[in-house]
Amino acid sequence: MKIADVSGFYSETGGGVASYVRQKLLMAERWGHEIVVVAPGPESRIEERAGGRIAWVKSPGMPFDDNYGMFFAGDEIWRVLDREAPDVVEGSSPWRGGWMAGHWPGSAVKSLFFHQDFIAGYPYTLLGGLMSKPRIDALFGAYWRYVKRLSECFDVTVAGGDWLTERLRGFGLQNPVSVPLGIEAGRFSPSKRDEALRQNLLAACGAPPDGKLLLAVGRLHPEKRHSTMIEGVRLARAERPDLGLVVVGDGPIRAGVEAIASKAGRTHMLGPVSDREYLARIMASGDLLVHGSGAETYGLVVAEAIASGLAVVAPDSGGAADLARLGLSRLYPTGDPKGCAKAILDLLPAAADPNRVALGNPAGTAETHFAALFDLYQGLLDDRAGGAAGRDRGLAKSPASA
Repeated sequence: MKIADVSGFYSETGGGVASYVRQKLLMAERWGHEIVVVAPGPESRIEERAGGRIAWVKSPGMPFDDNYGMFFAGDEIWRVLDREAPDVVEGSSPWRGGWMAGHWPGSAVKSLFFHQDFIAGYPYTLLGGLMSKPRIDALFGAYWRYVKRLSECFDVTVAGGDWLTERLRGFGLQNPVSVPLGIEAGRFSPSKRDEALRQNLLAACGAPPDGKLLLAVGRLHPEKRHSTMIEGVRLARAERPDLGLVVVGDGPIRAGVEAIASKAGRTHMLGPVSDREYLARIMASGDLLVHGSGAETYGLVVAEAIASGLAVVAPDSGGAADLARLGLSRLYPTGDPKGCAKAILDLLPAAADPNRVALGNPAGTAETHFAALFDLYQGLLDDRAGGAAGRDRGLAKSPASA
């Protein structure tokens, strides 16, 4: 099967979407599929990769984040799709790329993949202190009507977690299906705890050697609510002065987050960590993950933290909350620093229990996610062909269907 992913938010220097696409290429190569990622870039060119290729389409950069581009030349996107003649076309956002994927006149099965809930990520973050979530959704009713109409151009609407799937169903989107995301198999484990690294990170925070190491991991972006987390830790430090916070990540609001961290004290801005093995060692060497985003599609970093043996403090909305409930956790009202501080203080004694048994991976793996996704697409192709004949023609099957 050939899948063309029209991915408006793919960038070599990007975060979650870039990691997701790299995993998709790897799994496609493993199972005999082919992925063509159509992505905005500074010039139009083809870049061959194991598992397929990146078809870069010349596009302007985003005005507020030069790590990313914005699709502009719709005709060129269609020319790439015409040339590749894929079996499945994915629109990986509801914006320009998704619109072009949905309206391409080719005969492929079409999937609208929601990697992010725009309303929960932005208006909820900016307006949540002024009005209720239902009122915000009503205020942006034109957006929901637009994505509902757009979804009608697709055979299926895919979300990476049950929370977002139910939300999309509530707004009437076409055939919403949950294909839960998953973490790298075997990557994150308590066995990767590194005492020397732990001491170095505590020292970088200015915390004592026997202090508690708190981690905040994620892109430095408004929807991640770093100010809530940093302020929550600062408030908790009034009762627990031994707390140190390490912030892992980079993004467009780094300067602002650094300013907040400097005022809060005992907060170390580690920056981005691209070495996944190093990240796994950092996670296993901490005591508690503090999470801020209430708009996660799934919340992979929470799953990685639990698999690493960390206790988790998370907001009470979005996919991160659903995952946190599977491990040792406390939830707090989204965006509330005082609630975050209380959750930290409530959770620390249980997190420090020497008899606590780590849960392991509470979520699926990348392999199970892509197996389910590829099987979903194969089933849609079979239905279009008139039953299960496609499987009998020897098409590659993933382990989930073998």
